[in-house]
Amino acid sequence: LFSFIAEDVRHILASLGVRRLEDVIGRTDFLHQISRGSELLDDLDLNPLLAQADPGPYARFCTLQGRNEVPETLDAQMIEDATPFFERGEKMQLQYGIRNTHRAIGTKFSGQIVRRKRGADLQVDHVTVRLRGAAGQSLGAFAVRGLKLEVFGDANDYVGKGLSGATIVVRPAPSSILVSQDNTIIGNTCLYGATSGRLFAAGQAGERFAVRNSGAVAVVEGAGSNACEYMTGGTVVILGPVGDNFGAGFTGGIAFIYDPDADFEMRINPDTLLWNRVTETYWAQHLRDLVTEHARETQSLYAERLLNEWERTLSRFWMVVPRDYARFLPVPMTAPAAEKIPAE
Repeated sequence: LFSFIAEDVRHILASLGVRRLEDVIGRTDFLHQISRGSELLDDLDLNPLLAQADPGPYARFCTLQGRNEVPETLDAQMIEDATPFFERGEKMQLQYGIRNTHRAIGTKFSGQIVRRKRGADLQVDHVTVRLRGAAGQSLGAFAVRGLKLEVFGDANDYVGKGLSGATIVVRPAPSSILVSQDNTIIGNTCLYGATSGRLFAAGQAGERFAVRNSGAVAVVEGAGSNACEYMTGGTVVILGPVGDNFGAGFTGGIAFIYDPDADFEMRINPDTLLWNRVTETYWAQHLRDLVTEHARETQSLYAERLLNEWERTLSRFWMVVPRDYARFLPVPMTAPAAEKIPAE
């Protein structure tokens, strides 16, 4: 295809009397305005656009050699500092201060894990990276098992995009006076397209949380509009309010929503979903285990309070699954009705 395009370009250049594309850059004298035969089109004067700019002693085209190099990411330093892990498999903990210009932290590091540790049986926290500050976009994008990212601060959009086995924990800085469940701690479109791994955030997520999640587990303390949109797998626990249009296109996986204000049913997209209170013992224990893990990882006082009042807390949760997915659950959503024993 490109050979044909190149041949056509050569024919056009030859018809103009030039040999190279560089020879026609800026040559507006090769252009002229044509008439379309309509008053609505022909009253537009394009001559100002056809004026030639005087380049002076310089060429009319870019003569810069090479390209604008992109500065190295924090991952380059992380990879260097993790030499004992890559060479001898040692378990490590690294610490860095970060700013929101540090983007895609953990992505290149994960690429090195895949290349150099393929097939290795790594612990989920084989390398723990503690970060203090505000993480830029795409924290932990495509991060793999063996890497655990802990942020003491907050993070921008796309946290855990394409998450592939890593664990990400985002919690307020120890000096923060903010109430976690009332404040946003991670941005929009987090966990987009995740396939595995875990995300715990002691605060609210932005809009479009867990869109196209297909296998990751996540616990957050609130979410904006369009949460769990097009989700196909995994488990999401939201310990607070959600925005409108929850679960549009949600076809697989499970969601648990804490609804103390009793307004969740006004926000859910009901076309293809089932939602019930959590009455089955199996699912109640599964939910409690996830909230407990969230409290342990993030030190969230809010999550600890919910656990301390668990009987009351559980009664305010909704379990949400797609209609067609419900029959594939290992245990039904609701406990079977007690069998009635006829009186003698």
